[in-house]
Amino acid sequence: MNSRFERARITASIAIALGAAALIPLNGCNGCGKPPPPTVTTTPTAAYAGITFTDATVPSGVQFKHVNGAFGQKWLPETMGSGLAWVDADGDGFQDLFIVNGREWSAEERSLGHQPGAPAAGAPATCHLYHNNGNGTFTDITHAAHLDIPMYGMGVAVGDFDNDGKPDIFVTSLTRCYLFHNNGDGTFTEIADKAGLKDAGWSSSAAFVDYDRDGKLDLVVCHYVKWSPDTDIPFMQNGHRSYGTPQKYVGLPPTLYHNNGNGTFTDVSEKAGFRTSGTRKLQGKSLGVSICDYDNDGWPDIAIANDTEPNYLFHNKKDGTFEEVGVDLGMAYPDNGAARGAMGIDACDYDRKGRDSLIIGNFSNQQLAMYHNENGATFRDVASQNGIGPASLLSLSFGLFFFDFDNDGWQDLFIANGHVDDDVEEVQKQVLYAEQPLIFRNLGTGSFQDVSTSIGPDIQKKAVARGAAFADIRLRGWLDIATSTSNGPAHIFENSGGSSHSLRLELEGTKSNRSAIGAIVTVKAGGATQTYRVHSGSSYCSQSELPITVGLGKATAADSITITWPATASAPTVLNAVAAGSIYRVIEGEAQPRIRAFGAAYKK
Repeated sequence: MNSRFERARITASIAIALGAAALIPLNGCNGCGKPPPPTVTTTPTAAYAGITFTDATVPSGVQFKHVNGAFGQKWLPETMGSGLAWVDADGDGFQDLFIVNGREWSAEERSLGHQPGAPAAGAPATCHLYHNNGNGTFTDITHAAHLDIPMYGMGVAVGDFDNDGKPDIFVTSLTRCYLFHNNGDGTFTEIADKAGLKDAGWSSSAAFVDYDRDGKLDLVVCHYVKWSPDTDIPFMQNGHRSYGTPQKYVGLPPTLYHNNGNGTFTDVSEKAGFRTSGTRKLQGKSLGVSICDYDNDGWPDIAIANDTEPNYLFHNKKDGTFEEVGVDLGMAYPDNGAARGAMGIDACDYDRKGRDSLIIGNFSNQQLAMYHNENGATFRDVASQNGIGPASLLSLSFGLFFFDFDNDGWQDLFIANGHVDDDVEEVQKQVLYAEQPLIFRNLGTGSFQDVSTSIGPDIQKKAVARGAAFADIRLRGWLDIATSTSNGPAHIFENSGGSSHSLRLELEGTKSNRSAIGAIVTVKAGGATQTYRVHSGSSYCSQSELPITVGLGKATAADSITITWPATASAPTVLNAVAAGSIYRVIEGEAQPRIRAFGAAYKK
């Protein structure tokens, strides 16, 4: 969250002087001196025509309200919101929804901040778990699942850390972390202290990753800044109190935990290279994490989005250590050399060139960053040229992800937006507090088309959005969206579907981790090749479902699917002539998948 009112006043004056069309160069020099790229007006194809996203929150039964505890003093954590995750908690094949919550400030915290008064009355706010009933509705099972623990929550990651076949839930917060072990009977037990993951300090996004490929899920945890109620630093302008800026705080670097295989983890951050890079001390202020393999060497790398600090790219050296190469490879800064206010991040082979590129959400007047992977040797920000930069310039982007919403085989983009200052419009008339989400359709040419205003009125509604994640809620073969908002409700947007074909892959590791996190799926269909990665984390403080929906467009089958499992001792699985319209459960080591039709009730 870069600069708040200080930067707002500067950029507002520039905007007035130059006009909105000339604001593109404010994101650095990428495209400076050139006219804005033309607006893409490609006529929608049959695959995209008619697709809408409908707000299904009320009929779904998801009644969630995020609580940030704001009471007028504008403490920094109140601006952050929290994330959500799709997780098949009970193994019935349908994705359940876990939503992280904040809480009211306690009387003790207020006294530390020299602010008398008691928190709001009533039951304390907690995270919520909603069971997917398989018909588009959900049932709140938070209390029965033993998950109703008050916390000032932030992020969530899902993975089966102990390989018992049941996904566990890791939650970050303002003061510590929580590890909810899935007991397999509909309940969870919080074991972070026992597992060595209590992790004191303000943590944000997290991701499970088997970085040493030993078949056990390790964990990377992002941290933001050193903060407490008695050290909050507000911004004052003519007696007006506003939220402070991250530049005024000491940043906290990310942490890497190694899975010991006995239910515990060890902090290996120092020896793994997560504290220093050469002579440079890593300052952190990290808000988003995505797992990728940018150089295609078969070992997972870790990309991290930092707020007002250079972004990180930790290159896996295959010996348990990493080298931070973000500056060297060109994804740490924009072209002007000034670190942006980065929030969410995701990685994907969006142009089918066989390499992971990166999308990063930034502060308003900075636009999205699209770091295209140039043959594994460097990254180049192409957002100003490919259609997403100009359209996102005034937005403050948090949760975001690649997904194929029209099943044409090309990865599209969803971006959840919302400002941090509730009175920003007093300073910048063009910048809103509640903002519209953005959806960009991948045209298959390296460019994207902004279709935000043409896929139904519901998705155009403005919100102070934070977390975002996708899942096929009713197993229809189409990806739906869930978003969270700061101090507001969660939303579920259901994809109406279109004419394209798809298939679904549910992967289970045996030699590899049971969640198959890190598996690479290569799909050949219609004369083209698509690449997918099963990954935890990404977006902002959120996680999308682990199963993979493969869009096939007009093709009725994939010619072949190759699954490269993450453990070093694993052999690939190759499936031939894989028909669309089915769900395939692929277990490592089994030659044939288990098959069922879309929409049918699923029992393992």
